Amino acid sequence: MASFSANPVFSTSVQMDVVFVVYPNIVLLDLVGPLQVFTHARKDPKSGPAYHTHVVSRSGGRIDTNTILEIDSDLIDVWLRKPKDTSIHTLVVVGGDGALSAAQDVVFLRQIRQLADRSMRVCSVCSGALVIAAAGLLDGRRAVTHWEDCERLAKDNPAVHVEMDPIYIKDGNVWTSAGITAGIDMALGIIEEDLGKPAAIEMARSLITPMVRSGGQSQFSPELDRQSLDAEGRFQHLHDWVKLNLSQHISVDDMAEKCGMSARNFSRLYTATMGTSPAKSIETIRVDAAREMLVTTKLGIKSIASKCGFDDDERMRRAFLRQIRTSPSHYRNQFQ
Repeated sequence: MASFSANPVFSTSVQMDVVFVVYPNIVLLDLVGPLQVFTHARKDPKSGPAYHTHVVSRSGGRIDTNTILEIDSDLIDVWLRKPKDTSIHTLVVVGGDGALSAAQDVVFLRQIRQLADRSMRVCSVCSGALVIAAAGLLDGRRAVTHWEDCERLAKDNPAVHVEMDPIYIKDGNVWTSAGITAGIDMALGIIEEDLGKPAAIEMARSLITPMVRSGGQSQFSPELDRQSLDAEGRFQHLHDWVKLNLSQHISVDDMAEKCGMSARNFSRLYTATMGTSPAKSIETIRVDAAREMLVTTKLGIKSIASKCGFDDDERMRRAFLRQIRTSPSHYRNQFQ
C-alpha cells in the first residue's frame, strides 16, 4: 500500500493544486468533466477559485484524445523538479484506450509514483485505475473502474479489492471512479470533503447534475454482461424467448425444456456459463424490461410490474433495490 498519509489535512486558505495526468488516447470527458468541477469550485459565492488546475504528461505538449481535439500539457518533470516540500493537493490520473499502454510504461509509472509521494490525495477516473494500480498505488485498497475494465483490473492486480458497482470509492486518501462521467461524481464528492456540502451542491446545480447519483454503474450493463458471458450464444435463443414471455410465470423447468435439457443439467450448465442462477437471471431480465418501460412509456408502475411478470409493484421495487440499488420511481425520475 502506498505510504502517503491516509488522513490528510486540507487547507482552503490558499488555492489547492490539482494535477491531472494524461497520456496519448485519453477519453476527453474523463479529463474535462472533473477539470470543469475543480476549475469553478468555490468555498462560497464571494470567494475566488478554490483550486489551481494543471495538466501534465510524460512528454509534455499536445496529447491526443479519443476525439478530434488535442490537449495541451506540461512535462511531469516540471513538478518533479520542484522542491520536495512542494505538495500536490489532488493528483488525478484519467482514463482512456491508452491506459493499457500507459500501464506498461515503466518510466511513466515511476513518475506517477513520484507525483503520488508528494500528493495529499490520489485519484483515478475510469480506466485510469489500471494505471495507478500498475504503479502500486491501489495495493490493499478497495477500487472501482469502468464496468468493462473491472475484470482486467482484478486479474492484473490481485492485491486490489475490486468492486464493480460503486460510482466511486474513497479508500483513505485514494479515490477511484467508475466509467467516464463518474469522474464528475467523484470530483463533487471531493469538493464536499474539501469545501463542505453547500459548495458541492452549488457546483452540482451549476452543472445541472445530481449531487448523489441514484444506483450504481451495474444498472447500465446487464444486457452486455449476458452477451459477454454467453460468448458462444448458447442461451441467446432462451433469453429472447424469456423477454417475449415476461408477463407469464417462467419456471426453471420451462427454461430447461426450451433448451432441450433436464432441469438439473440445465441449471448446472446455465449457472456455470452465466455466473448466476436461472431464477436470478429471469429477475434481471424483468428489471431490464421494467427500466426500459419506465423511461420510454407513461405507464404506471403497477402496470409495468404486471407486464414484466412481477406479482405486484412491491416485488418489483424489491427486485430493483437488489439489482440496481434504487427504486423504480427514483429510476424513472432520474432517467426519463
